[in-house]
Amino acid sequence: MRFKLLLAMAGLALSASALAEDIRIAVTQGPHAQIAEVAKKVAERDGLRLTIVEFADYIQPNAALDAGDVQANSFQHLPFLQSQVQARGYRISPVGLTVTAPLGFYSKRVKSLAGLKRGAQVAIPNDPSNSGRALQLLQKAGVLRLKPTAGITATVADIADNPRELRIVQVDAAQSPRTLDDVDASAINTNFAVQAGLQPARDAIAIEDARGPYANLIAVRTADKDKPWVARLVKAFQSPEVRRFVEAQFSGALVIAF
Repeated sequence: MRFKLLLAMAGLALSASALAEDIRIAVTQGPHAQIAEVAKKVAERDGLRLTIVEFADYIQPNAALDAGDVQANSFQHLPFLQSQVQARGYRISPVGLTVTAPLGFYSKRVKSLAGLKRGAQVAIPNDPSNSGRALQLLQKAGVLRLKPTAGITATVADIADNPRELRIVQVDAAQSPRTLDDVDASAINTNFAVQAGLQPARDAIAIEDARGPYANLIAVRTADKDKPWVARLVKAFQSPEVRRFVEAQFSGALVIAF
C-alpha cells in the first residue's frame, strides 16, 4: 500500500514538473521590476517560473520580445505599444492590464506650469506616445494650444499656439530626471520619477488623471497570446498579492488598472 502511495506521489510530482514552464519577462527598472518580483512568487505556485530581465529604457523590452530573447514584457501602455508596432513592425499583442503610472511634470524652479515664464525651457519624452501625454498636460494647464486634430500621440508639430514661446526639448524618457537641473520643467514617467527619488503625489507640479488611456499592460508575441502559460502569467500579475503590494508600496503613485 505504501509502495503504491509513493508511486502515486511520484506521478504527481512528475506531472507538476511537466506542467511547470520557464518564462523570461522584460521590465523596466523601478516599479515595474518591483511588481514583477511579487508576481513571480505568485506565478511559482501555479507552476510558472519567471526570470525577470531588467532594462533601463523603453526601446529594448519590445525589441527583446520580438526577437524571442524574452517571452513577455510588462512596462508600457497601449499607445506606446501601438506606436512601436507601427514604426517597427513588431508582432506583439497586449494580453492583460497591470497598473496606471500617471506622467507628471517636475521642477526645481516653478511650483506650477502656470508659473512658467516666457522662453522657459521644458523637457518632454522623445517617444511619440509619451511626448503626446506631456503636450496634452501643457495644454490642460493653458500654457500652449494644440491643433484640434492632435490626439494622444501629439508631437511638437501639433502645437498651434505657443504664447509663452516655450522652448520644448525632447529627451529620452529614461534621462528625464537628469534634466531637472537644466530646464524649467520636465515631464517624467512615474517609474523613472520614483527611481530618481521623487514622489509623484508630493513632488509633481502637474500630473495626469489616475484613470486614463495609459494603463500599463503585459505583452507577448502575437503567436503566443493564446498559449496556456499566458493566462497564468496574467493571473499572477492581477493577483490580490500584487494589488496589496501596489496599494501599500506606492501610495497612489501607481493605480491598479485591472
